[in-house]
Amino acid sequence: MSKTNKQTIGKKGEDLAVIFFKKQNYEILERNYWQKWGEIDIVAKKHGVIHFVEVKTVSRDKLSDERSDRYDPEDNLHLWKRQRFGRVIETYLLDKEVGDEVDWQVDAISVYLDRAGQLLKIDYLPNITL
Repeated sequence: MSKTNKQTIGKKGEDLAVIFFKKQNYEILERNYWQKWGEIDIVAKKHGVIHFVEVKTVSRDKLSDERSDRYDPEDNLHLWKRQRFGRVIETYLLDKEVGDEVDWQVDAISVYLDRAGQLLKIDYLPNITL
């Protein structure tokens, strides 16, 4: 089964997000941790803190300062998605037997690509609230 354009763009965004984190010395623990009630795009670790990362890839002709062209990573985390994300995080912590003493946080990242699939910019928003 072939991937849709949206899936291809999303995968490229996740790949670029992983590169972004590796350059900042994060250890990538997991990609696309999936349960029937949700998915975590990236699970990373740095300085003993586990980061559960939601990646949103945006394709644009160009970047603009116009209000209609702005996008914040947390815009993709609507209430129902935050609830599902919280549930899949709980499952991950139990599944991997992560102890209560381990700190963790939720991060969001937006990857902006041009129509040719080239990276325009990355916006990283650490430690967002579910």
